[in-house]
Amino acid sequence: MTNRILIQLLGGFSITVNGQCSDLLAAKSRKGVSLMEHLILQRSKPVSSQRLIRELWAGKRNDSPESALKTMVSRLRSLLNGASPGLGGCIVSEQGAYAWQSLPFVQVDVLSFLDELEALHGEQTNDVRRCHYRRALQLYAGDLFQTGDMVNGTMQVSWLHKEYLEAVYAYVELLKETEEYNEICNVCEQALRIDDLDEHLHIERMRAMVNLNRSADALNEYRRVTRLNRQYLDVEPSEEMQACYCQLAKAGKTLKFNLDAIRNELNQRDRERTGPFFCDYQAFKEIYNIQMRNLERLGSTMFLSMVMVGDADDEISAVRRESAMAGLQEILRWNLRKGDIVTRFSPAIFAMLLPTVNYATGSMVMERIEHLFYQEYSGRAIPLHYRISPLGGPVQGKA
Repeated sequence: MTNRILIQLLGGFSITVNGQCSDLLAAKSRKGVSLMEHLILQRSKPVSSQRLIRELWAGKRNDSPESALKTMVSRLRSLLNGASPGLGGCIVSEQGAYAWQSLPFVQVDVLSFLDELEALHGEQTNDVRRCHYRRALQLYAGDLFQTGDMVNGTMQVSWLHKEYLEAVYAYVELLKETEEYNEICNVCEQALRIDDLDEHLHIERMRAMVNLNRSADALNEYRRVTRLNRQYLDVEPSEEMQACYCQLAKAGKTLKFNLDAIRNELNQRDRERTGPFFCDYQAFKEIYNIQMRNLERLGSTMFLSMVMVGDADDEISAVRRESAMAGLQEILRWNLRKGDIVTRFSPAIFAMLLPTVNYATGSMVMERIEHLFYQEYSGRAIPLHYRISPLGGPVQGKA
């Protein structure tokens, strides 16, 4: 069976053969990897030996550079064949020159990236163009891998980086035509992981946020960008960035939030959360105060419960207590309901707000938690106590 091979040069270097990834070649022959990368970027065009010598050994004395180059090529072919039989055949020689010719079973990410960009030059529908842009941006996992052994290596990095950014800009313009602002945010966010100082990407992302009724997020992004520019570039916001800020400020005052969009976002976040809501004690107090007002207004019922690990006078080690509390937290996570609120009141106590239960159902919940806890810690002699009370009512529980 023929091996399927993927060579990664963008965002790092590796050779993947039938799903098995290795990056050892870069450690075994840095110059060899640089030579291979240089040949690959010429896209099958032969490169003369003299040019390769100038690229690899510029300013360095070498009594027999042609021999050194032949030795390097021979060793590189051998290492490639070691990664996968026949892979070294991608490096071909002809009349004092070398070239890279990918075999049918070999895919190189940077070549696939350039192919996607080249495919955009023809006349196509917007749907086809979108597919090419998506594939190109997915392939560009980061800037071109560098070992520092090629004279013009940084020029190649800069050129590819520029091609990538231009593709991102063009794709964003295409998305703006159909008002796909969520996708614009995603595309810009992905690109900013590669170039966090690109002002144009930040501006496009902030404008998309405004169109999604996320003016507060856009304003936070503006503050972060200006701080980055001052810290790393020692520059103040450009005129375009300042104009974007004016747009944000205006949006914050005049934007009428779309009720359906807000409701859908809140519902989506709620669907993503399962089990009770865990929070710190300050948030717990705020929720408690809100619920108390609701109880007074609506006449509904809520119970406060507390569960403690160990006895007040027990000398349980900190390690055992933390282990028991971690186990109890998982039991609470999987056995309380979505509307229940939980906080860690003290090192050994959890407090809970349990809406719309009566004594009987509240006690059943706590008994189940107690039973599960003792199942987990039955052999460790760690006691558990709980109390439950309606808000404003008498305490009940089990010592």
